[in-house]
Amino acid sequence: MTQTQDIQQIVKEKYGEAARRVTQGGAASSCRGAVAAPSSSCCATGSLAGTDPITRDLYDAVQTGGLPEAAVLASLGCGNPTALAELRAGEVVLDLGSGGGIDVLLSAKRVGPTGRAYGLDMTDEMLALARDNQRQAGATNVEFLKGEIEHIPLPDASVDVIISNCVINLSADKDRVLAEAFRVLKPGGRFAVSDVVTRGAIRAEIRASAMAWVGCVAGALHEDDYRHKLAAAGFSDIGVEPTRIYTAQDAREFLSANGLDTSVVSDEMDGKFLSAFIRAVKPAH
Repeated sequence: MTQTQDIQQIVKEKYGEAARRVTQGGAASSCRGAVAAPSSSCCATGSLAGTDPITRDLYDAVQTGGLPEAAVLASLGCGNPTALAELRAGEVVLDLGSGGGIDVLLSAKRVGPTGRAYGLDMTDEMLALARDNQRQAGATNVEFLKGEIEHIPLPDASVDVIISNCVINLSADKDRVLAEAFRVLKPGGRFAVSDVVTRGAIRAEIRASAMAWVGCVAGALHEDDYRHKLAAAGFSDIGVEPTRIYTAQDAREFLSANGLDTSVVSDEMDGKFLSAFIRAVKPAH
């Protein structure tokens, strides 16, 4: 099994576990999947709702009103791309790594009955949960697809906007993800995702210790690398806008609240890990 396959399997297991927890009436773990190695553990095993500075308070009551509770509980993102992507009526939207479907359902509301919202996920349990949430929400302009974000099962130039919420960092082949995103976007189409990025130099041991706090840090790109990869894929008008900048104190509070060891946290973490809104455009010509 290759490293890419190892990582995909770990992510499937973690997201599958999160979906099962929600289906059984609990909250999803806020860990988005520890991807450093098959032996990596998730950041915690209990219900972490409200304690993780990465996942908390991303959606307000107006946005979540009318959505199935399970869609809200299964949210494992690091941002709110639907609020930042400036979606318009009639557009076709694709959410990469759609999980329980919250961003797909919110997008469907924004694009309206003349638009369409696709969700792509590789985890059977999350797809089942998302489709149940779609049924409960009565969303008829939504379709959930099974597949990998490195191999999008949609035709060339078929999507107006690509969104994603803290998922691309989990891929072991980000160049392929961005190339696929570019392929399926229409000329003039927009890439508008929330993701975790890093800033400045980070010693290897600090990055490793941060794994206890946020499982996706191992795969997070430096913000400059993200820009370079987007440009290499063909995108223009590239921007990386921080939405949350995390501190060592954030990590200490999270670890302490969940009975974990706070000694792994270093003050060198301050300002090095960020949630960001990343945008780019596929040139019209």
